[in-house]
Amino acid sequence: MEKLEKTIISDFITESGKIQKNIPLFYQVFGKPIGKAPVVLVNHALTGNSQVTEENGWWEDLIGKNKTIDTNDFTVLAFNIPGNGYDGLKENLIHNYTHFTARDIAKIFWKGLQQLQIENIFAVIGGSLGGGIAWEMAVINPAAIENLIPIASDWKASDWVIANTLIQDEILNNSNYPVPDARSHAMLLYRTPQSLKQKFNRQKNELKNIFQIESWLFHHGEKLQKRFQLASYKMMNHLIKTIDITRNRKDFVTVAKVIQANIHIIGVDTDYFFTADENRETYEDLKKVKQNVFYHEIKSIHGHDAFLIEYEQLDSILNKLFITNKQTA
Repeated sequence: MEKLEKTIISDFITESGKIQKNIPLFYQVFGKPIGKAPVVLVNHALTGNSQVTEENGWWEDLIGKNKTIDTNDFTVLAFNIPGNGYDGLKENLIHNYTHFTARDIAKIFWKGLQQLQIENIFAVIGGSLGGGIAWEMAVINPAAIENLIPIASDWKASDWVIANTLIQDEILNNSNYPVPDARSHAMLLYRTPQSLKQKFNRQKNELKNIFQIESWLFHHGEKLQKRFQLASYKMMNHLIKTIDITRNRKDFVTVAKVIQANIHIIGVDTDYFFTADENRETYEDLKKVKQNVFYHEIKSIHGHDAFLIEYEQLDSILNKLFITNKQTA
């Protein structure tokens, strides 16, 4: 496991006008040292963190030596969203989570990159919340990213996403078992009825005298309870609701067309959270004013979580992009 490193973002003013004196920004670097190879920034999702590869890496099938994003050839950098608790220090949790937006996190990431003396990025890639932050980063600094790759995400939180983050927030603030209960609800958004049927097919857990699907949901809730703090869950859930590159700006096409990066939108055909329909609409709107925008779709019964499951399809989509650069680097 690569060492968790830290930089401090001083005197940061949030979009809501709140001054944050010192924000600790934790990160990990994999592969080539900074300055020695093209940089790939990986933005994590709601319960993710900077451990994107190696032991316990949540995207280790995609990132690593001789893998799609090859750490023999790239510098892979991952920041922890401030407040996600991965550093394990409770004093670093952000309790006034409503003061922050996804755009604030994007600005914090750019400040972190500046402190690491990284001016240009070969690719910014992220799933779900991480993809929304990637969109915000591309608008803030439209000439600095070569490839923007949002997966199972979008440039905005739809009404459906906002509604579900509200329900999650209500559970987190009112349940006696907030993290497990919110996680159980969320798992049903991240999967599909077909996925659960394939996995369980109404089987019973005889030892507990409950259905296997019930046992699975309880397991995921308990598992997250052990590694994820309530304040972190509230913060990450809130950030999803705030994804919107048009807020206090102009319409989507006007805002997004300034992005110089090649934009590779990757949707999931069965995603019940950031739906494929929304992704296709984003692509259709943007391709009217931008040549280098592409839409790819993962076919899966597993829904939103397919970006963490369908590695062969992701490899097929991304391989050409990263291999081409590898050959010219």
